Amino acid sequence: MNIRLATSKDIPQIMNLIADVVPLMIASGNLQWDDKYPNPEVFENDIKLNQLWVADVDGAIGGVTAITTEQYPEYEQVGLDINETAIVTHRLAVSPHFRGKGIAAALLMQAEYEAIERGIETLRVDTNTKNEATQKLFPKLGYTFLGEMGLEFRPGLRFYCYEKRLD
Repeated sequence: MNIRLATSKDIPQIMNLIADVVPLMIASGNLQWDDKYPNPEVFENDIKLNQLWVADVDGAIGGVTAITTEQYPEYEQVGLDINETAIVTHRLAVSPHFRGKGIAAALLMQAEYEAIERGIETLRVDTNTKNEATQKLFPKLGYTFLGEMGLEFRPGLRFYCYEKRLD
């Protein structure tokens, strides 16, 4: 497995991954994503900003995530100072064809490497309250649960917020 920056050529495979993941999310009660989000434009923008990473498994995209410094204002609901620079993981997804291979953990470790490279001591991530897999994974990787919040752009849904300090 190779964790690398995504290119525009990866978009079709990324969208196939999303098409495989979304119905499984919905079936489990996790309505965080749908047929409108995330979309190719979101991923193209991430690529332009050099913040979209993929797990390349022998030429197949096994996972994807955006590693950003974008923090939602709602993070303040769980006591976070959003003026503190942090590496924030968004749009983390692993293909159901590659589950159990450590891809999500590898992508989150890339976020940690990015933080270290940039001299940033804080990592943050949020997940839908119905996403049990990430709720187990984040603490295993050293993230601390901070609380529950809403997000204005996803009305009616609730999210758990996590943080990891490198200092």
